[in-house]
Amino acid sequence: MNARKWVVAAFATTLLTTGLVVGPASSAFAAPTDCSYQLNTVERWASSYCASGTGEHRIHVLQKHFLPEGGYIPIEGPWVPAGQTSWTSITAHTVVNVWIETRG
Repeated sequence: MNARKWVVAAFATTLLTTGLVVGPASSAFAAPTDCSYQLNTVERWASSYCASGTGEHRIHVLQKHFLPEGGYIPIEGPWVPAGQTSWTSITAHTVVNVWIETRG
């Protein structure tokens, strides 16, 4: 019976220690916020900017090829930290969707 109590106590201590170690790390790396994007179909570029947070973000653009058999064209910018701009050129095809991907 004493061995069982020891195992339960050790398990509980491990859970608490893990929570203390993992807890602060998750709040230290917050996904970027205050994000916006710009799309310029005349000059053919798109960009995203996130003003705050400590993670990274990138711009995504989905375009549809003018030929039906061409399908969709996914375009993404590079991952950059909050406070910097993710920029990419785009094609002359129709823009279907634009969004910002973030990660903490």
